[in-house]
Amino acid sequence: QVQLVESGGGLVQAGGSLRLSCAASTRTFTWFDMGWFRQAPGQEREFVAGITQSGDNTYYADSVKGRFTISRDNAKNTVYLQMNSLKPEDTAVYYCAADLSVRRTGANYWGQGTQVTVSS
Repeated sequence: QVQLVESGGGLVQAGGSLRLSCAASTRTFTWFDMGWFRQAPGQEREFVAGITQSGDNTYYADSVKGRFTISRDNAKNTVYLQMNSLKPEDTAVYYCAADLSVRRTGANYWGQGTQVTVSS
C-alpha cells in the first residue's frame, strides 16, 4: 500500500510561485514513477507532470511546459512540483500520484489533493 500526502497549496496572485510537496509512505518509493494531476471545477482530472523512478526523465503537459518543474528526492520519499508564473487557469485541486498508467491518464495510487488558487 502506498500513501501519498500533499502539501504546499494555497492562494497566490497571478505571476507568483508555489511549491507543492508529496510525501510517500512506502518502502518501495523508487519502484514507482510519480506524477501530478489537477482537476478544476466542472472539468475532468488532467495530467500535469511526471517523473521516472530515478528522476532522470520528466514530462509535462503542454499547458505547463516552461513554467512547472517536477523533481523527486528518493532519500526522502518525496516528489515536488515547483510552479512559477502561475495563471488563473492553473487554479485547481492538485493530486499527487504514483505508478502512472502508460498513457498517463491515471495512476494506481493517489493523494487526497491540495487546493491551488491563482487570483487575477
